[in-house]
Amino acid sequence: MILFPNAKINIGLNVLGRRSDGYHNLETVFYPIPLHDSIEVVEAESLSFSSSGIVIPGHANENLCLRAYDLMCRDFELPPVSIHLHKQIPIGAGLGGGSSDAAFFIKLLDEKFSLGLSTEEMEGYARRLGADCAFFIENKPVFASGKGDEFRSVDLDLSAYKIVLVMPPVHVSTGEAYRGVKPQSPEHPLIELIQKPVSQWKGTIKNDFEESIFKTHTLIRGVKASLYENGALYAAMSGSGSAVYGIFESLPDQLNFTEEFQVYHF
Repeated sequence: MILFPNAKINIGLNVLGRRSDGYHNLETVFYPIPLHDSIEVVEAESLSFSSSGIVIPGHANENLCLRAYDLMCRDFELPPVSIHLHKQIPIGAGLGGGSSDAAFFIKLLDEKFSLGLSTEEMEGYARRLGADCAFFIENKPVFASGKGDEFRSVDLDLSAYKIVLVMPPVHVSTGEAYRGVKPQSPEHPLIELIQKPVSQWKGTIKNDFEESIFKTHTLIRGVKASLYENGALYAAMSGSGSAVYGIFESLPDQLNFTEEFQVYHF
């Protein structure tokens, strides 16, 4: 069985304060985009994991899919499986690729082995794997709060627009991003701003990570500036990573990024 985990972008990200569990309280809007990995699972004599495509840092045994399998094996007698992940969503980009892989793997196990899990139960497993992991169970636009795992539906449809996603040759670690951020309450709640037309988002919906990251990573700052220069209605860094997206009424005629930059159009 094969599923195709997709990425997400963050529209706005306000870091409100540090929590006692080590996370931060935040508010953001998660919006799914059609940039996909692929994950295949077949029954096997022993549990195994392999990957292709973009090289995944760290040891394979630490992959979130294996952690999800171990977690679910505590409640179900699952047979051993062979897992193959083809990675296409850039890593360290703020696009949620690893979280999406884990969430889709949970859904895949539920379907393949007829576990009969509810959406809430699958989200429960996902929340134990990562702050944004549970979002990908329903995979619909949401306003996220808490540490990024408390959801409220939002009426947001960007299908009439074009999204350009640019991944510069820069990696921003989550630790680096949070070290530079200054938690504060926003002047206007994001849940209200997101209801305004996209043409009014510029200058009002912000990502709190940009201020410090743009100072140390001028390439990322330059991507956002270039997207606006080419007519973006709104542009921002996604999450705490280095990917930057622009929302356009129509695709620009030409984007002047060198081949070192990965550019995607949706």
